[in-house]
Amino acid sequence: MKGVQFLVAFVVLALASSFASASDPSPLQDFCVAIDDYKSGVFVNGKFCKDPKHATADDFFYSGLNIPQNTSNPVGSTVTPVNVAQIPGLNTLSVSLVRIDYAPYGQNAPHTHPRASEILFVQEGTLYVGFVTSNPDNKLFTKVLNKGDVFVFPIGLIHFQFNIGKTNAVAFAGLSSQNPGVITIANAVFGSDPPINPDFLARAFQLDQKVVKSLQAKFWWDNN
Repeated sequence: MKGVQFLVAFVVLALASSFASASDPSPLQDFCVAIDDYKSGVFVNGKFCKDPKHATADDFFYSGLNIPQNTSNPVGSTVTPVNVAQIPGLNTLSVSLVRIDYAPYGQNAPHTHPRASEILFVQEGTLYVGFVTSNPDNKLFTKVLNKGDVFVFPIGLIHFQFNIGKTNAVAFAGLSSQNPGVITIANAVFGSDPPINPDFLARAFQLDQKVVKSLQAKFWWDNN
């Protein structure tokens, strides 16, 4: 009898342990409102899947990442993404790629990828890069990268790149999501639609309300 009780207790504990360690998969988009009628849906944690019998090589192919992009914009950089929107075959594969072109002294402003870590490779130029850890430390990690150097930005942390050279720079980055998302900090805070209450932002950033309103009136460029 004791043996049976021990076995039952062991099984219960094992099941409890398995349930405790289980978790939802990481989201592949900002939100997904649940619906009962799937025919009215657009996304199911990413994309609906094509019948594998109808897949072709083009579903896994992209061309043109060798082409330099125009960096004549307020931030002096342009990001060319290659994610599930460009390569349908990336769906559910948890990986994507970007090319980043920088004008001299161009920057990829402080931003975060809510769903991906990033590994950056410098093909040409010299970049000053860094990321900031979460509260309460907010420790800054920075490095000057030259041609052939690689740097990693952990998932969700604010990071940036700045071309400190007098010539154009080019970098490629791999991200650990088919749809990593990007939140450019200044754009999100001061360029939201509708605007965040300036009284709140003035207190949050310890700024004069006129400064906040001036920032909110600016056009915040999206280099993605």
